[in-house]
Amino acid sequence: MSVVPADVLPGGAVAVDEPAAGAAELGPRARLWPSLAAVYRAQLSRARVARIPLLFVATFQSIGIMILMRGVVDDGAEAQAVVAGSSVLVVAFVALNLLAQYFGQLRASGGLDHYATLPVPPAAVVLGAAGAYASFTVPGTVVTAVFGCVLFGLPLAHLWVLLAVIPLAGAALAGLGAALGLLAPRPELATLLGQLGMSAALLLGVLPAERMPEAVRFTRDLLPSTYGVEAFARTFGPHPDWAFVLGDLAVCGCVGVVSLGVATWAYRRAAVR
Repeated sequence: MSVVPADVLPGGAVAVDEPAAGAAELGPRARLWPSLAAVYRAQLSRARVARIPLLFVATFQSIGIMILMRGVVDDGAEAQAVVAGSSVLVVAFVALNLLAQYFGQLRASGGLDHYATLPVPPAAVVLGAAGAYASFTVPGTVVTAVFGCVLFGLPLAHLWVLLAVIPLAGAALAGLGAALGLLAPRPELATLLGQLGMSAALLLGVLPAERMPEAVRFTRDLLPSTYGVEAFARTFGPHPDWAFVLGDLAVCGCVGVVSLGVATWAYRRAAVR
């Protein structure tokens, strides 16, 4: 039996030393958009059955509010505010209220640990869940807007503005709801905060601003959904001022970016605890 030095063999120690340095290298980091699409599809499939009944509740709630307000408000600007506010209220019910409850329960049950082990950026988790919940609001918001226009005799010509109002208002409210759910120390408190936020969207968004005290109007301007309501309400006039509509939508979009950024920070904070 002959002895051959190890450095002569292809699989010897010297040959192993060279790739040993690269053996510990990790794979490429997951990109944001593919991760976002994967989380969005998973959330949409998971919440489809459970959230559809709640979407009906949100839609019937907004329709019932408009029927009640029909005998109270006058035609014109007040009717426009009621229809626009009731339509955006569907978005607030799902994107703010339900998302706050979801992230509050996810944090309490340890579900964040599952997402923390996945190779996805934190922003993809927040944006994917927010986008999935906001997607459920589209049919309810459209049905509510059409019903309100018919009920109050408003034109249907500019309902296409909802294509911008729903995602922008949905992003702002979903980011706020996710942040409330992730920052709340207990799921019961997250549910309470979500309910309070939806109540604020109801009282400050549906009621005409002209009938509110000055202090309440200032509080209304702080609510993210207000600018979506204002943008949609301006389109009911005979000659909409599109500059103001775009300005309201731009403010709503900026608030959405900020609220989603806060929700992403809250997710990182909750995931490491």
